[in-house]
This record gives sequence, C-alpha cells and structure tokens, in this order.
Amino acid sequence: MLAFSRKQIMQPRIFNLNTLLADDEKMLQRMIGEDITLRIRFADSLGFVKADPGQIEQVIMNLVVNARDAMPQGGQLTIETTTVHLDGEQTQQHGDLEAGVYVLLRVIDTGCGMDAEIRKQIFDPFFTTKEQGKGTGLGLSTVYGIVRQSGGSIEVASEPGHGTTFEIYLPRIEAESVRREEKLEKATLRAASETVLVVEDDETILNGVIRMLEDLGYTVLSANTPSEAIRLVNEYSNDIHVVITDVVMPEMNGKDLSEHLGSIKPTMKFLFMSGYTADIIAKRGVLEEGMHFIPKPFAEDALAAKLREMLDK
Repeated sequence: MLAFSRKQIMQPRIFNLNTLLADDEKMLQRMIGEDITLRIRFADSLGFVKADPGQIEQVIMNLVVNARDAMPQGGQLTIETTTVHLDGEQTQQHGDLEAGVYVLLRVIDTGCGMDAEIRKQIFDPFFTTKEQGKGTGLGLSTVYGIVRQSGGSIEVASEPGHGTTFEIYLPRIEAESVRREEKLEKATLRAASETVLVVEDDETILNGVIRMLEDLGYTVLSANTPSEAIRLVNEYSNDIHVVITDVVMPEMNGKDLSEHLGSIKPTMKFLFMSGYTADIIAKRGVLEEGMHFIPKPFAEDALAAKLREMLDK
C-alpha cells in the first residue's frame, strides 16, 4: 500500500495546465457544493508542463476535497496558476528543485487551517485528521508522490483559523521542446512491419484495433479469448513481436495471460489496454510498474506512438 501511495504508473505528456483547469472547472464546482465560492485565476502565457494529465487532475481533486472539508460552513476556494523563475538560492527553499522556470499551481482555502504539528505529517501515508472511517489517509501522500514523480515540489502554508495554501511547482516546458515532441510523435506514425497479436473479448473493440494496426502497416493476428491467444502464440511464436491484450477478460486476466505467453516466448512484449484507469488496475494488482498500458478508448496516433516506444527499444 505504501508503494502504491508513493509510486504511480505514469503516462506523461506535454499539456497546458490552464486548459486542464478550464475543462475541469464545472466538475470542481460540483465537488465543493453551493456554500463554497470557487475562483480560478489563469496566468497569461503560462507555457506547458510534462506530466500525466490524469494524475495531475487527481492531485487537484484531492486538494479541492481537502479544502472543501476544511470549510464545512462555506468559504472561498481559489485556484491560480502563474510562472516563476527560481535561481540557485531560491531552489534551496524548495527541496531539491533545479534552478529554472516553473509553472506554479496554488490552491488556497479560507478554512480552519492547521497547526505546525499537523503540517509536518500531512504527506505521510495513512495520516488523517478525519474521523475514523471517513478518510483513507492516502490522499495527500498520493499527491506528494505524483508531484515528485513529475519532477516537481509541493509545499503547504497554514495557520489555525487562517486557511491553507498548497503550492505545486512543475518544470515549465518551452515551446521548442513542444515542437520537438510533436515532430517525434509524427515520426512514430511511419509504416510498421512487425506482427501484433490483439486479444480482446469485445468484438467491436477488437475490430477497431485491428483496423488501426493494419492502417499503420502491422501484420495482425487476433483472438477473442485467452485460450485462442495461447493457441496462436504456440503456433506463431517466432513471428509475433507484441501482444496487445485487454486487462479484464473471461477465463483469465491480461496479466495472467501475459505470464503464460511469456513462458512460451520469454522475449514477447505486452501492451495492456483497459477502460479502467491505470490507478484502479494497479490497486487490483493486475498492472505493475514498468508494464506498458494504454487507456481505452485511444486514438490511432496514441497507439502508434506507444508501439514504437516499445519496439524501438
């Protein structure tokens, strides 16, 4: 559990934090209810960050829920973005960040605040100030882990009766880096020559993935069941480079299938796909760190990039 709270399965990409917040504003308002006023302030020319957008959403939602719970009688919640430049001396105040430009996300509430003793413990696994049975204690520990894995830092300022401010620093990605990444993504769409086995019990999804792979130039084998996949690998093991498998299927799950097929061909590579999020699958022990994962539904270019990432290593 500790490993899960600190270490997340990441799917990083370059994105604009302002856009993410704008898309989530209505959802955040519903989360806090009518007694709390939500204000979001967007910085101009914010730039980009490279992180897992789904997990940054998780960070924001965790902080918003904590802010809501700190204001049971209502109040104001402010979320703001800005850009800051940290020099060598300033980085010493922010853990082990390197000097440079950062996107800063602030989440500010007018709630009950917390004392120094609580502030020292809030990022510890299982620490909670909530009543027994009303909190897991994993929320802020998970937030800390995600931010650190994203190359950033998180800090808190709070006093009893004076609200709480969380500050998250994420390295700012320059426009040139964004252009290079876009060129790299386009390069991954070149025609392929490998053979891919797709294992999916939903015929509609299976046919859709087959069409994508054929468009990209792959030779495709397909199976509706794990037992059919095992038969195909026994027959064509020397020809198959990658197995794309659903995680949740009848007979056996994707992880068990990969272990069985891996015993037939140890060099086989596996890409897991699921309509569940990576975090949910990791909680169930089906997906482990280092495994390749793509969430359903996915676009053809996302599949192409993921396969080239795996095959070109």
